[in-house]
Amino acid sequence: MFKHGSSLLVPCVQELAKEKTHAIPTRYIRPDHEDSIISEADRLSEIPVIDMQNLVSEESRSSELAKLHLACKEWGFFQLVNHGVSSSLVEKVKLETQNFFNLPMSEKKKFWQTPEDLEGFGQVFVVREDQKLNWGDLFLMTTQPIHFRKKHLFPSLPLPFRDSLELYSLQLKNLAMAIIEHMGKTLKMEASEMIEFWEEGIQTMRMNYYPPCPQPDKVIGLCPHSDPTGLTILLQINEVEGLQVRKNGMWIPVKPLPNAFIVNIGDVLEIVSNGIYLSPEHRATVNSEKERLSIATFYSPRRDHEIGPAPSLVTEQTPAKFKRVGGKEYFANMYKHELVAKSYLETMRIKN
Repeated sequence: MFKHGSSLLVPCVQELAKEKTHAIPTRYIRPDHEDSIISEADRLSEIPVIDMQNLVSEESRSSELAKLHLACKEWGFFQLVNHGVSSSLVEKVKLETQNFFNLPMSEKKKFWQTPEDLEGFGQVFVVREDQKLNWGDLFLMTTQPIHFRKKHLFPSLPLPFRDSLELYSLQLKNLAMAIIEHMGKTLKMEASEMIEFWEEGIQTMRMNYYPPCPQPDKVIGLCPHSDPTGLTILLQINEVEGLQVRKNGMWIPVKPLPNAFIVNIGDVLEIVSNGIYLSPEHRATVNSEKERLSIATFYSPRRDHEIGPAPSLVTEQTPAKFKRVGGKEYFANMYKHELVAKSYLETMRIKN
């Protein structure tokens, strides 16, 4: 049976927040919580916006590919508009995700993590009993390929949520492959190299629920990290902001555009691009008044692929910056690490 790994079981933060206590458990309090957020007045540049329609139009393709290349090199983050995913489907997924997190605890227990497998409700990357926890719950599951799905999760989801996610996962798989193919062009990789590496890859979805917190400056919804997977496509579910990306040592708030996805490079893509593209650190903050919800869809190569720089990008002038390891080894070790900054990527870096 396909398995990502395991994570220590932790309490449900949504239930904890319902108690409306001002005494936050010490395990969630982070004394090192940074507050270096860039102010609106100081913000010199916005997160890039890429138009998918311009990428496929003959008239605008070259200029939009140049914009994509710059966004991936300098930010590793961009907002994607005119992406082609059905807006009515997206609205259904938003509403039904909110309903899913509002199920009574007795129903959620059916979808809870086990000590052996981290898929389901809970948190991930919890490797020590004394580890600081995020102020948030997640629901994680493998969505593609179908034969990797856990029988007690995706097939057991309530209707119509299950049918909506079925369509959404297929449309997001196609979108991820289209984005990756365009990145291959901007990197000037061999034509088939990028596609062969990613086709029939593994898609996982992580639904995030960040409850209100009476002292939001003392906790973090999701600690600063880069995504150790390949490509992330994020859907903001409600209007509450909280996602921030680190650039030049400052945390820049991401203001989601209407009908847009937020896309970011993961560690695997930084490795494949031999460091040309950036897997950025980002985090999620929480709100004192309202919950925040989002869905992150991750796309990664098959486990039987070797993870390493693309051969066409390694030359005498540009030697390999990262080691080559088997996909199974890379992903097996991934969940054994606490999610801290870019620490996992650093284990792959070739030290001079």
